[in-house]
Amino acid sequence: MRLIFMGTPDFSVPILQALAQHHEIAAVYTQPPRPAGRGKAPRPSPVQIFAENLHLQVRHPTSLKTPEAQADFAALQADAAVVVAYGLILPQAVLDAPRLGCLNIHASLLPRWRGAAPIHRAIMAGDSETGICIMQMDAGLDTGPVRLSRAIPILPEDTTADLHDRLATLGAQMIVEALDTMPPAVPQAAGETYAAKIDKSEARIDWTLPATQIDRQIRGLSPFPGAWVMVGDERVKLLRSRLAAGQGAPGDVLHGFTVACGDGAVEITQAQREGKRPAPAAEILRGLSLPARL
Repeated sequence: MRLIFMGTPDFSVPILQALAQHHEIAAVYTQPPRPAGRGKAPRPSPVQIFAENLHLQVRHPTSLKTPEAQADFAALQADAAVVVAYGLILPQAVLDAPRLGCLNIHASLLPRWRGAAPIHRAIMAGDSETGICIMQMDAGLDTGPVRLSRAIPILPEDTTADLHDRLATLGAQMIVEALDTMPPAVPQAAGETYAAKIDKSEARIDWTLPATQIDRQIRGLSPFPGAWVMVGDERVKLLRSRLAAGQGAPGDVLHGFTVACGDGAVEITQAQREGKRPAPAAEILRGLSLPARL
């Protein structure tokens, strides 16, 4: 098929790679380069970098609402557009332009976790499974009918980074299958939930909460924005954890990097000090003395 690919972050790259091996990519749409790093120099998206390495045509309009942008899109005469974590709303004229419409790869089992942060929210809610849906896009927010759906378990110590990588690989396999077979589009069931964008205000640890909730918060917010706690004057990110035995007043350091919560305890297995790389807890503790209570 002749395809348009629309995506921006790392999650989208394995999917573009798989599509480029099986189909003609007429153009790649991605978000414009953004200021990044200490010098605030414009940095292209992971998708743009990968696409340019494949010598694919890259476009990064700031909007698809103008007649000119919509005419440019339609002129590509694509069979389908594949959209995954692109970052712009697609107007109806864009949705209708490809012969087979636009297919979205969504990292949840729709209608659960429509919206911006489905992987984070699934872990933070304590879901036992998640998955990928290949959805025929309509004008709503992740409301279109589903052509292909596949579930995978969420393991007890999974972080968002872990699940992100497995789902990206699964999405790449599934979109190739969906384009080959074009299974019928089935309307979503009732019972939708929404995965609101992660706010940095959600990241500070409140040790009075139950251990199960804190463990999910740490894993769901890892690696970004990273749940955190103050150790003296230093903010330390907590990146991996597991439930542990032990009781104490909320915030009491029981032993090593095991901390009492409102109910139960959590063992921190990976953390990151300010200006340092992520490291196992044992390594962190060789250079950081924890107080008796965090």
